[in-house]
Amino acid sequence: MDILLQITIILVCLFYGARKGGVALGLLGGVGLVILAFVFKLPPGKPPVDVMLTIIAVVAASATLQASGGLEVLLLGAEKLLRRNPKYVSILAPFVTCILTMLCGTGHVVYTMLPIIYDIAIKNNIRPERPMAAASVASQMGILASPVSVAVVSLVAFLAKAPVDGHVIDFIGVLSITIPATLTGVLAIGIFSWFRGKDLDKDEAFQALIADPEKRAIVYGETGPSASLLGKSLTASQWTAMWIFIGAIAVVALLGAFQSLRPVMGGKPMSMVLTIQMFMLMAGALIIMFTKTDPSTIGKTEVFRAGMIAVVAVFGIAWMADTVFEAHLPILKATLTELVKTQPWTFAIALLLVSKLVNSQAAAISAMVPVGLAIGVPPAYIVAFAAASYGYYILPTYPSDLAAIQFDRSGTTHIGKFVINHSFIVPGLLGVSTSCLVGYLLVSSRGMI
Repeated sequence: MDILLQITIILVCLFYGARKGGVALGLLGGVGLVILAFVFKLPPGKPPVDVMLTIIAVVAASATLQASGGLEVLLLGAEKLLRRNPKYVSILAPFVTCILTMLCGTGHVVYTMLPIIYDIAIKNNIRPERPMAAASVASQMGILASPVSVAVVSLVAFLAKAPVDGHVIDFIGVLSITIPATLTGVLAIGIFSWFRGKDLDKDEAFQALIADPEKRAIVYGETGPSASLLGKSLTASQWTAMWIFIGAIAVVALLGAFQSLRPVMGGKPMSMVLTIQMFMLMAGALIIMFTKTDPSTIGKTEVFRAGMIAVVAVFGIAWMADTVFEAHLPILKATLTELVKTQPWTFAIALLLVSKLVNSQAAAISAMVPVGLAIGVPPAYIVAFAAASYGYYILPTYPSDLAAIQFDRSGTTHIGKFVINHSFIVPGLLGVSTSCLVGYLLVSSRGMI
């Protein structure tokens, strides 16, 4: 009975923290911890220090890239690709936002692309909902395929402590599953989006909207500044910053692929967790050294703000969850082990629901992966179903989804009458389920399960 009450406390803290938003999600973990330790007398678990330090290193490098202007180089290249192929924007846009997320480690890059995607779609008489909703969903799916994302870094760190027959699914092993699974899911979204909804000339609501000349001018962007980065000139320092960051990611991937390149310590190659931390910190330092970046602006960037919120969330949530599940591990193993072995997809469902509750893939992974490993979920299944950590498309409350709705002046990207029937629900379900299926097929074909 105690365990049910304690799990309820966790869920209440998660739900209330998610509703408050920001750092509240992590801070509410402190409330749960105090209740668990002082009321239920549970010994406090272990906060995921390695994960938190890695997040800080990655966020610091990514924020330095944004402060240097190097991020604009990537965004400008993405816009050029889309404007050269406007007819295929419904398929290209989700791939562009997904790849930008993979390179930068955060889905926040989508905000700059959304008005550009809308501008391309509406001026080519393409229903904006098609690329807009797909782009928003794909930008979040890219997190599980990014070598420098908080979610992937967290997943790798947890798996490093769960060897199977003396071997762990390492950094490259994770990405070799999540990257193809994610890109296949994004392709499924793009194909679906190509055909979704009515064409604008057959959409009665849209035609009624543009019947008013004033509203038509707003919809087609005939008033106000054009949404474009094309007129912006890039400096040499911006290019330098971008290449330093991309180079650091390439080196990390290389070191992950070839263990022999890493120094041997205690008879084993240096862990990828430490490797990522070192090279991300170095990348940020090199950007400052070789560009005109003002270090005081780094902490003011959107990437840094979002990243530090993630650190606090992971700290509070993971510590609180570990406290309960570590205390009741024997009971949980006896109760759930057989279920997850015979029905491993149940872990994916649990991960999806927790993700919706906490609105964060990193937080969902930090809360659920240690629990899954502890009760006997095979690590290969956890990697295969990692895409299920993106479940916050279920309700249209995530900032990128809300931004897509606001940027779509045609009104085609929308929240339905019943809330659940919104523009992102089908692309989200399709993309995540496809990614999980492909992930499962990949680990099965490689004999990992």
